[in-house]
Amino acid sequence: MLKKNLLSIAVVTAAMSLAACNDTETVADPVEPEATTEEVVAEPMAETDPMVETEAEPMADDMNMEATQTIAEIAANNDNLTILTAALQSAGLDTMLMEDTKYTVFAPTDDAFAPLLEKLGVTKDELLANKDLLKTVLPYHVVPMEVKAADVPYGTDIETANGKTISISEDNVITDATGNTANITGTDIMASNGVIHTIDTVLMPE
Repeated sequence: MLKKNLLSIAVVTAAMSLAACNDTETVADPVEPEATTEEVVAEPMAETDPMVETEAEPMADDMNMEATQTIAEIAANNDNLTILTAALQSAGLDTMLMEDTKYTVFAPTDDAFAPLLEKLGVTKDELLANKDLLKTVLPYHVVPMEVKAADVPYGTDIETANGKTISISEDNVITDATGNTANITGTDIMASNGVIHTIDTVLMPE
């Protein structure tokens, strides 16, 4: 009876030892985390052509640059307007054309004065000495506003600085109060206080 009990105890003990051994050896293999490789797509860099230079700011057109000289100063520096300049100075009207007020001057060239001198029967010096005549004739060549060639009101009476009017045809021909005509030979000489158009005949208000 004792032997049977001892045998039973031995069997139970052996079974427990075996179970303990199995529990020790059965170790769950560690589960490696699944690698998540996120593909990074690089943005393509803009290709730069080394032969292409960055576009520079456009330079101002010389024709559009702001004028720095007055009408009187431009006339004084023009070799074809020497008689007009002397006449303006003699009549004291050159200071008017230095003001900030905008003017348009239809400027007779030196050659334009020759027919007038012949018509009046005077010399250049005698004309320059006649201040009363100059103060009447010269303002007739001045319009008290800036009128560029593109803005000329063709076929319309244009009032001048002496109160008399002139008219200009689409052919750029000026008709004065006496019916005489003058051709506009040069346009848009820009000044700080207006614009100059050259003409080939002196205009007469009466």
